Amino acid sequence: MNDMMKPLALTGHILLFYLLCTAVAVAAPFGMEPLCDIHFPSDDRIAWECRTIGKKDTPTSLFGEQWQDVLRFNRLDRRHFVRGKSIKVPKQLETIRGFTPMPAFFPPAANEEKFILVDQAELFLGAYEFGRLIFSAPVAVGVEGHRVPNGEFRIDAIDRRHESDQYAIETTDTPYPMHYALRFYVDKLMWVTYWLHGRDLPGVPASHGCIGLYDEEMQKQYYETPQTPGLTDARRLYEWVVGSHRDTGRLQKINYGPKVLIVGTPPL
Repeated sequence: MNDMMKPLALTGHILLFYLLCTAVAVAAPFGMEPLCDIHFPSDDRIAWECRTIGKKDTPTSLFGEQWQDVLRFNRLDRRHFVRGKSIKVPKQLETIRGFTPMPAFFPPAANEEKFILVDQAELFLGAYEFGRLIFSAPVAVGVEGHRVPNGEFRIDAIDRRHESDQYAIETTDTPYPMHYALRFYVDKLMWVTYWLHGRDLPGVPASHGCIGLYDEEMQKQYYETPQTPGLTDARRLYEWVVGSHRDTGRLQKINYGPKVLIVGTPPL
């Protein structure tokens, strides 16, 4: 989900404004892409079978205490866990307990107090401290034609309650929420900006270039589901980046942001 910025002339000055990013592939909230057809490199290490979600199925009714592991394995949120959708189910759930495809140690980050690695081939993100994986999260990345570029960047701005100036929640005039937003790249040639932020995760590339993480607090507020938010990776990453620094709750530039390394090619 990339942001577009267009220069406007006003009383002799040039104003830059953001046309902020949000969902594209998930214009309908319940995308029915067959997740069994999507291949991630880490799939080869785990024996799984394809299952179609039934009318009364829920993550907890099917997978008990490991429901989060199965959703992470599918890069899926609960709002998109719907009847008729096919998902990957490990033949032995124990093999994905605490699932992450991210390396436990990443040598290029060994000298960095904080470092973020995004693997687009895996649709996953890892947060590192001096090379050691602290936590990881599934992500949604850009669809073809709206892909975030690979490379090394740095977070230079934060906004706890960011929202889009270009896109609205489907069938409404409400600006699409981009809560817990972390800006990591501004393409000054194309007037495009990229953020990490909370959004829907349908299990496939789904944005205009930004990188999205679980944000069930936002989903409950705007979609009234799930009733008890539990997947809050966007907030966790945001608070980890900000740490003990002052946060005004509004858009502000920062000088302490960690490096962000983006690699890989999305599976679709």
